[in-house]
Amino acid sequence: MYQLSDYQFALPEALIARHPEKERTDSRLLHLERETGAHHHRHFSDLADLLHEGDLLVVNNTRVIPARLIGHKASGGKVEVLILDYREGIRATEHGEDFSCRCLLKASKRVKPDTPILFGQGLSAVVEGFEKGIYRLRFISEGDFDTQLEAHGKMPLPPYIKRDADAFDKTSYQTVYAKNRGAVAAPTAGLHFTDAFMATIKAKGVEVVELTLHVGYGTFEPVRVTDIRDHAIHTEWYEVPEETASAVNRAKADGRRVIAVGTTSVRTLEFATTDTGHLTPGAGPCDIFIYPGYTFKCVDAMVTNFHTPESTLLMLVSAFAGREAIFSAYEEAVRERYRFFSYGDAMFIA
Repeated sequence: MYQLSDYQFALPEALIARHPEKERTDSRLLHLERETGAHHHRHFSDLADLLHEGDLLVVNNTRVIPARLIGHKASGGKVEVLILDYREGIRATEHGEDFSCRCLLKASKRVKPDTPILFGQGLSAVVEGFEKGIYRLRFISEGDFDTQLEAHGKMPLPPYIKRDADAFDKTSYQTVYAKNRGAVAAPTAGLHFTDAFMATIKAKGVEVVELTLHVGYGTFEPVRVTDIRDHAIHTEWYEVPEETASAVNRAKADGRRVIAVGTTSVRTLEFATTDTGHLTPGAGPCDIFIYPGYTFKCVDAMVTNFHTPESTLLMLVSAFAGREAIFSAYEEAVRERYRFFSYGDAMFIA
């Protein structure tokens, strides 16, 4: 279970979801019983029936920024830019607002330092440096940088969607409870929830609390080692508010279920929970890598999507439910033509 090849599976290209469902809760839901490995076919709206009064649902309120920009050099050459660390960016206000951060660039040839890039009226950038495949860009905006980014940027859809983001993606690739700006990928399990559905489960007696994990581009980086234990996972910034920690600790003391929405919520909860099972409020870099053999300290159930082969996310759910149970469920999902990955269908593992 530690070999990278243990997390490979065959997936027909046609099952990769390129677009979201018209209605978020129209997605299908595969219910996997953690204890027995049994699975049941449902619709996402049925999740309300699977949640119990007193359950505590933990969601990730990170907000995806339109991190993908298309610009041009003075020569006319096209340059694609992907902002990597928005939250760690450095702001200055000498001329309008300048913003400096690390980025990925795609161009016909390597872009040299001091090269200006124009994105459109009101927003440009200058290459400040290059190291280990990563560029540092200083963005120069007329007025507020975030306003210009919203005007010129596109949502950073995952590479496997294989299409450009459109205007609809600005809302569909964002959870309804998104609040804190900083992610360059959506916490996709949360995309199935609507305001109305949240109201329904709260009326049933389900408590909902928030935390933040700013999902980084590293979530798409492939594992390049044969033994997964040698993998160095990417780091993402997290925050667990005091009220969330208190609510989780009360639920654990009462014997109520703590249900994480998405692997990002799982990683944050497990990272911030002590070995004695106490969730600690705080903020900072999160670099926990969860794979089979890990003992869960906080999470009792999770809502998640179907993950890509050989990904750290697939390893995490395999640790939670057992590798054999996960792969059996994935094989069933392929047979039943479930939709996979970010805009695809969901699982409830409990």
